Amino acid sequence: MRYVRFHDGEDIRLGELVDGEIRAFPNHGSRLASTESFDADTVDLLPPCDPSKIVCIGLNYADHAAEQDSEIPDRPLLFLKPPNAVAAHGDDLRLPAGKERIDHEAELGVVIGERARDVAAEEAMAHVAGFTCVNDISNRDDQRQEQNWIRGKAFDDAAPIGPALATPDEVPADASVRCRVNGETRQDSTRDQFIFDVPELVAEITSYLTLQPGDIISTGTPEGVGPLGDGDEVEIEVEGVGTLRNTVSIP
Repeated sequence: MRYVRFHDGEDIRLGELVDGEIRAFPNHGSRLASTESFDADTVDLLPPCDPSKIVCIGLNYADHAAEQDSEIPDRPLLFLKPPNAVAAHGDDLRLPAGKERIDHEAELGVVIGERARDVAAEEAMAHVAGFTCVNDISNRDDQRQEQNWIRGKAFDDAAPIGPALATPDEVPADASVRCRVNGETRQDSTRDQFIFDVPELVAEITSYLTLQPGDIISTGTPEGVGPLGDGDEVEIEVEGVGTLRNTVSIP
């Protein structure tokens, strides 16, 4: 199943996304289908979850490591994005002005469903609600100059997510992960290029910090990272989830 959060003009609602139609649930806490349905193109889709944090993984695709001429890390490279970075499908992303290079990064996002602390890899998927699309937008100018990457990774609108949360059975083990800018394919890979798989990531992260329901692990980007410009339309597509689409504004 694929779930969405949306605004119906009055309230924030949940529903199941089927062939472009949202079959709305009767209230925020229910998973029972109601008789109401909405065209997904005529409502405001919200981020499919409300994360307290996004834990991002650096250099987690073999093809991207080769592209960067980098050694394979012996453990996941971790950094954080805060809630202010979250943007929704369809949002116009206002990115920092005066930068030489701001890049797109297509990523598979893992959405946590149950509180997770010190979780073994063998038990990790029991804590996963599903998957979504993430664009790990990166300000390379400042990222190159600082160690904590606050300016480089944590600015407003630096983590669009959506459009849906797909349950794990919807997303193949070799799911494609793609990025298009103005219709041109920039990134095209599969999750079987992962250096560290989802259970390994959950185990490593939760050995240091607690993941709460709605938190996201952004699992790294494949080869083909490239720059965004003012007015660009950027699409992140994950097989089984759908396509996250945004426009870019750079003052």
